[in-house]
Amino acid sequence: MVTKDQRRRQLAREKFERQQARRVDHHRKSRRRNAAVAGVLAVVVAGGGTAWAAGAFDGSSKKKDDAAGATPSATAPTTAASKVPDPCEKPAAGDPTTATWKTAPAMSIDKSAKYTFTISTTCGDIPISLDAAKAPATVNSFKFLADKGFFDHTRCHRLTTAGIFVLQCGDPTASGSGGPGYKLPDENLTAFGKADAQGMVTYPAGTVAMANSGPNTGGSQFFLVYKDSPLQPNYTPFGTMSADGLKVLNKIAAAGENSGGQGDGAPNATAVINKATVTKS
Repeated sequence: MVTKDQRRRQLAREKFERQQARRVDHHRKSRRRNAAVAGVLAVVVAGGGTAWAAGAFDGSSKKKDDAAGATPSATAPTTAASKVPDPCEKPAAGDPTTATWKTAPAMSIDKSAKYTFTISTTCGDIPISLDAAKAPATVNSFKFLADKGFFDHTRCHRLTTAGIFVLQCGDPTASGSGGPGYKLPDENLTAFGKADAQGMVTYPAGTVAMANSGPNTGGSQFFLVYKDSPLQPNYTPFGTMSADGLKVLNKIAAAGENSGGQGDGAPNATAVINKATVTKS
């Protein structure tokens, strides 16, 4: 007999899978729409007219006012006022960047070296050991973005507390649709072994992995796992938190999220990255 808790987990997983499917469908539709717009613009230019295309997010992203957010598939949380005591400090002065780039940075890291990604948050420091050998493109991108201050003053915009247990960060817009403007390839997807009969593997507590909206669509959004979470092996694992970092993450998770019991919303804690750095050991 299925228990109430087992049913709750099943429903949470099914919700996540539906979100992923919607994101992939949105990606396809955006590509078709962008192709149609490009054709229209070509006709306008050929006819002697002028046209201006606003700098929109890439095809894997939604508009800022859409529901988008922080599960690994990047769907935005429902927002609501929180009455839970905030365990974190006031954010440092400063605003997130608006910079984007057309292409991923050239490879500049030493794949055999050890790198540490430290996110200094309003709730405490979270040091992350990066796996440059198994996820070189991802680690190289994070080194580039951290050096540019891309993650500074950004809010971790989504906390999931049912079915999977993750905090998602890395979006300067805090909407779930922001990114650096380029896409990264999937890497290290076999890190946690063979999938079970349901197509799932366990992302262990302490794992740091890439959010995406389909194959090879990683950008800057990443998620931190604070409790073992069953997921499809579709999200590049590229780092591991220290024990101290996991304590900070658990403090954020303990404050809950604001979805009104749905287990998937913006964190109640003011979880903001004041400064992010990547250093070579």
